[in-house]
Amino acid sequence: NWGFFEIVHHGISTELLDRVQKMTKGHYKKCMEDRFKEMVAAKGLEAVQTEIDDLDWESTFYLRHLPKSNISEIPDLEHDYREVMKEFAKELEKLAEAILDILCENLGLEKGYLKEVFYGGKGPTFGTKVSNYPPCPKPDLIKV
Repeated sequence: NWGFFEIVHHGISTELLDRVQKMTKGHYKKCMEDRFKEMVAAKGLEAVQTEIDDLDWESTFYLRHLPKSNISEIPDLEHDYREVMKEFAKELEKLAEAILDILCENLGLEKGYLKEVFYGGKGPTFGTKVSNYPPCPKPDLIKV
């Protein structure tokens, strides 16, 4: 079964989270918005007159942090954005390790067990999917 939980009081500063959000929105506006609009036009969605029931409406890219970062390979990222995302990744990694230790404690496992299990041959794999959901030009045609 799948599930989720919300993490509060996680220790990542609101200042850092605000910078990540602001820079992500700025990057989308500067570098991705026009490409997304071109994709929408290429698919002919602006001319659609009937209901659409299966549409992935997101503009996204993926930053891999571990085991080897791809942040230098992503085109159009400004230096400051790269740096804030590196800082964000370090904070997320610390948080993930803390959560794994809490899960170990709650499952009656030795501290560090889950980290070791997830470590794998090359180390842990982790990244950030950066997504933006722009306004749909024809929201009345989308089935919910």
